[in-house]
Amino acid sequence: MRELGVVHTAIERADPGAVARLSALGVATVHEAMGRLGLMHPSIRPIYPGARLCGTAVTVLMQPGDNWMLHVAVEQVRPGDVVVAACTAQSHDGFFGELLATSMRARGALGLVIDGGCRDVAELERISFPVFSAAIHAKGTVKATPGSVNVPVVCANTLVEPGDVILADADGVVVVPAAKAAETAAAGEAREAGEETKRRRLAAGELGLDIYQMRDELRARGLRYVD
Repeated sequence: MRELGVVHTAIERADPGAVARLSALGVATVHEAMGRLGLMHPSIRPIYPGARLCGTAVTVLMQPGDNWMLHVAVEQVRPGDVVVAACTAQSHDGFFGELLATSMRARGALGLVIDGGCRDVAELERISFPVFSAAIHAKGTVKATPGSVNVPVVCANTLVEPGDVILADADGVVVVPAAKAAETAAAGEAREAGEETKRRRLAAGELGLDIYQMRDELRARGLRYVD
């Protein structure tokens, strides 16, 4: 059951060192390192090319067409946070724009992930405030019905707890549970090191068929080469 009308002011954020290590990795690497878990729905996209973010989640549960709780959430932002906003029902209205971004940045926010609409895209790109959203829509919103801040939310089909690590780049958005941040960072770093070795071998002309030892399995599954 959704918790409405409440703002939790004390949350446990992921370890800053683990967040810094995760910030050096890509979304695809972290997703694979967690056992192919944590990805938000691919409808969540960066609003401008090159947008990227990594930080700890301040979560927001909004009502459709109502951005009141985004303003409430700004007060809870600490340096290094990413605001993650979900709705009680689907809405693509323009919940967020340049003025809210200015306010969030003043509190130390690194960006926004929102399962809803965003506007003022040109201005947000100009000030380099990264936003990952489900839509770009100029339609305005109201401030009429409370939601909640810093409660568990389901954003783009993915559970986000306050304090989780949010990593977003051109490949999408991945959520790393705060308790798993350090082990995920270690697994991601190991994976990236392995990929660098494979990258060098592929660049030298070796085939993935041989590097990944695919030939025997393909043969067992009936693959034949015919001259």
